[in-house]
Amino acid sequence: MHGSHPTPQTRSFPLVTAPRLDSMRELDQTVSTCRACPRLVAWREEAARVKRRAFQDWEYWARPVPGFGPPDAPLAITGLAPAAHGGNRTGRIFTGDPSGDALYAALYDLGLASQPVATHRNDGMKLFGVRITVPVHCAPPDNRPTTTERDTCRPWLARELELLRPTLRAILVLGGFAWQALLPVLTNTGWQVPRPRPAFGHGAHAQLTDARSERVLHLIGGYHPSQRNMSTRTLTPAMLRDVLHRGADMADVPVHRSRP
Repeated sequence: MHGSHPTPQTRSFPLVTAPRLDSMRELDQTVSTCRACPRLVAWREEAARVKRRAFQDWEYWARPVPGFGPPDAPLAITGLAPAAHGGNRTGRIFTGDPSGDALYAALYDLGLASQPVATHRNDGMKLFGVRITVPVHCAPPDNRPTTTERDTCRPWLARELELLRPTLRAILVLGGFAWQALLPVLTNTGWQVPRPRPAFGHGAHAQLTDARSERVLHLIGGYHPSQRNMSTRTLTPAMLRDVLHRGADMADVPVHRSRP
């Protein structure tokens, strides 16, 4: 650390740096430099060295993966963290893995994405009225961040939601981990969370109020489109489209549904 300006290697880097960032572009660029969690840095870089056989020709991103989508989106989607050979490889969240295949196909079916398949960060994909982010920006071993890693990364999510705040009307939360990670962020940034705290579930809905302006923010729960959830049909493509449609409706984002 040099004076009051921590380096990307220090635990305090997200906490001190995130509140100073004035634009989504600046936030995305800065997030990708973070090295605050040694275990996650080691894992993401090891995955890039070893690689999977199918991706031997890839030069992995192997850095924190920023959010993706317009900086004035009315609807936010939060997942868990990048996949070691998905976002950690491609440099874009939910891109290059089965979870992303399911999510982007559903977004495209509703007219919220420009194409049904996301392959890499320069593939031309655009989102309409939607921004995707995560509570943990680095790929964790076994897809399980520690509570310390989650909390260290929290300031990035808090700042991202603050930058979205003028237009944000709804958040679709994919999975129980993201639900638990998000509620303290919303509380600490001035959103009044109902008591008792709303429980996660597919289709769960909570209505939060901005203590400063009395604006309403809708929180919608949805099962994560993990390969396991999709293969066991805990979550089906139709269920995913339906919960995305519900989030878009609550955010007043136009939907053009192409499938029944």
